Amino acid sequence: MPTFSVPYVAPNSAGWGPPEEDDVNPNAPTSKFALLPYAHFGRSDRLGRAADFTGRYQGYQRSDNRYKRDDNEEFQYKVDEEEQSSFQLVDTAKAQQGSASKRFVTPAARRRQHSARLRQVNARRQQSSTSFQHHSQKTRNATGRNAGGRGGGRGGRGAGRGRGGRWGGRPYQQRVDRQPSVAVQPDWVQVEEMELPKLVKNMTASTEIPSENDVLWCGFLDSYNDAYDKITARAPVALKRIETKEFYPVTTTDDPVLEKLAIEQTANVFCTDAILSHLMTCTRSVYPWDLIIQKLPDGTLFFDKRDNSTLDYLTVHETSYNPPTNEGDVMNTPERLGLEATSVNQNFSQQILKKNTRKDMDLPNPFYDEDEDNEGMEPAAVCFRYRKFDLGDGVELACRTELHGLVKKDQYMTAFALNEYIPSALNWRDKIDSQVGAVLANEIKNNSFQLAKWTAQSLLAGADQMKIGFVSRSTPKNAYEHQILGTQFYRPKDFAQQINVSEGQMWAMIRMFIAMMKNKKEGKYVLMRDPNKAIIRLFSVPADTFEDEE
Repeated sequence: MPTFSVPYVAPNSAGWGPPEEDDVNPNAPTSKFALLPYAHFGRSDRLGRAADFTGRYQGYQRSDNRYKRDDNEEFQYKVDEEEQSSFQLVDTAKAQQGSASKRFVTPAARRRQHSARLRQVNARRQQSSTSFQHHSQKTRNATGRNAGGRGGGRGGRGAGRGRGGRWGGRPYQQRVDRQPSVAVQPDWVQVEEMELPKLVKNMTASTEIPSENDVLWCGFLDSYNDAYDKITARAPVALKRIETKEFYPVTTTDDPVLEKLAIEQTANVFCTDAILSHLMTCTRSVYPWDLIIQKLPDGTLFFDKRDNSTLDYLTVHETSYNPPTNEGDVMNTPERLGLEATSVNQNFSQQILKKNTRKDMDLPNPFYDEDEDNEGMEPAAVCFRYRKFDLGDGVELACRTELHGLVKKDQYMTAFALNEYIPSALNWRDKIDSQVGAVLANEIKNNSFQLAKWTAQSLLAGADQMKIGFVSRSTPKNAYEHQILGTQFYRPKDFAQQINVSEGQMWAMIRMFIAMMKNKKEGKYVLMRDPNKAIIRLFSVPADTFEDEE
């Protein structure tokens, strides 16, 4: 029967491993593990190399010394001096040839070699300069709009690319301290404050699209000129100045038709399409704005605006990463660009119409008086379509909407124009014919709020088509001459889906504002957007506020 004998193990009360001397049993046999160094090992330790012959391995090191290795000197490779003394490197370099064996080079060939070396040096210098400029541009971008990433620390997932940067964080937008659209007076009392990003998330109003009824048609319409469908960037058409047409951005309380409807109690909420579309899409706004809300004793609401308000002018690149600022070129400030874009939009809407096919509506233009001296001016070809929307819970909204033309004699259209003031990387003149989708996608990013308002206005007016023109300056330094580079037709409902605008969500926003005013006392209120924060505030103001401006 085999037996198993337990080997002798020397105890070590002072540490780990076999001791150098067995103090308990001095006559014990010498262990084969005697004097063997002990290297501690933990399962959480990060292993480097299996054998380190250089002793200089610094793998898996970081600034926080998290993965530094332990210096186990006993396990490091030790060089044998005798073996090292007998080791010699073999010189594999070719022997230098004497001057007598050099090949004769003609002077012409020598000059060619010299010219070739100069070209190489210049090429290296140019490449170095280009590389430096590229690095400087990347540095400026990193400290500017591209300094950000999905991850923190060393840059995250998007480091060095469009959405990321070296220092982590969100994409940096140029800091602009804007002024409020109207100064808050000491006698104004704040009654509400809401954060725009949370409005949609915390929306509890119904998203049901209300039914609509036509109340009145005023003005006249001209037919669309099909020749503008064939415009290309290679054969652009100059934008004409329509100096004999009069446009009427009349507010709610100055509209005689809405005043008559209010007296007849046709509805209990009154506004215009410009104001209504602004409130519907206000969560996309960046620039400051203000509106006036008046509540009568019977609960009737009037959504109004001031004379020469910011709502009378379009915005340019409002939602861009680098929006226009008041610094630098005076011609490209937000105010000047807004005035230019408004003029371009009005001229475009009239130029694309035929002059000999006019359709008169039930009533003439309510803001044009033929008996007055109009100095050769006539009203623009616009149809004012007054509509009533049933929002439920006893809320009926009367709104003045606008139509701009007729398509195929039985379809109504709205017309708007996008303006390119400085050619960017996506130059319209180069891309509009072949990549109109890319151009539109870039405009959706830079003018998200403006395009959403145009879409809401087209839906409110019941337009069958929405015409969008792409207009560019003749030269970047000339803000008074423009060219039409192309036009596109879109169905408003399809375009709303393309720019991620929900019609039900827009009506839920209006229901929210109406419900907010339901519990307020009668009087005048001012709804303002903070100039530098995504916050809207409601102030209760005296009844004579803004009356002296008229």
